[in-house]
Amino acid sequence: TAGPRLPTSRLEDWIGRTETLEDDIYPQPVAAMAATLDRARTPGPGEALPAGWHWMLFNRAAPTGTLGQDGHPPRGGFLPPVDLPRRMWAGGRLVFHEPLSVGDRVRRESTIRQVSAKEGRTGRLVFVLVAHRLSGPRGLAIEEEHDIVYRAAPASGAQPAPPHSAPSGPAPTGAVWSREIRPTPALLFRYSALTFNGHRIHYDHPYATEVEGYPGLVVHGPLIATLLMGLAEDERPQGRLARFEFRAVNPLFDTAPFRVEGAPREDGRTARLWARGPAGELAMNASAEFSR
Repeated sequence: TAGPRLPTSRLEDWIGRTETLEDDIYPQPVAAMAATLDRARTPGPGEALPAGWHWMLFNRAAPTGTLGQDGHPPRGGFLPPVDLPRRMWAGGRLVFHEPLSVGDRVRRESTIRQVSAKEGRTGRLVFVLVAHRLSGPRGLAIEEEHDIVYRAAPASGAQPAPPHSAPSGPAPTGAVWSREIRPTPALLFRYSALTFNGHRIHYDHPYATEVEGYPGLVVHGPLIATLLMGLAEDERPQGRLARFEFRAVNPLFDTAPFRVEGAPREDGRTARLWARGPAGELAMNASAEFSR
């Protein structure tokens, strides 16, 4: 349960809190992720892990009996105990320094950088910025920031609102790279299992539609971001992905296919990427930078 509501001034006490975890990149989960994403080839021992696949690591293994109604672990601990029931990973920024390889032992140092609150169209919102530094045998591998948004539950019968405060409009045109994604329940369940994500909106259809009011199962934001990074890596195999930034704009569901798309910019080193929803709406905005 959420517990007593803490004023934002108390939640701000979590700023500066740190956590250090270690994990191993085992071959079997890597093979399972390759199968989940329908990749033609599985990286073997010693080979580089594709961008975004590190999100399989460091996932909190809370006992099942302690999970909340939504499937999330209890609030508090490293993350602040925000009393709002809906938690969304709304965006992030990644800098890739050195590859992580299958078989590596990885260390992650995490810090709460910001905690802030505001009133949005759907009520009170709390934003938490978390910074991570991942290091492997070759030193610092990835620096990243996660934007986490906590929101109130929707009113009975209301349509869920996306985690932004302004209309998004249609997705960009002029895609040079484009791939159709069919977000089947099997895909969403497998990704939830590999990232040890118990949030029921991704695999429990009655809960997602009847309790949270969504039209179907919700596609994970990190999954969409991983698919966009995979598109960038596939289309630019000669240039290693150096930076990636993404922002969730509108939710996607298992009710219809969507597309991950992109186009290189004239500078030859950067690209714009996006996810296009089934009605042509912008679902996620992203940008990528490649090393020479």
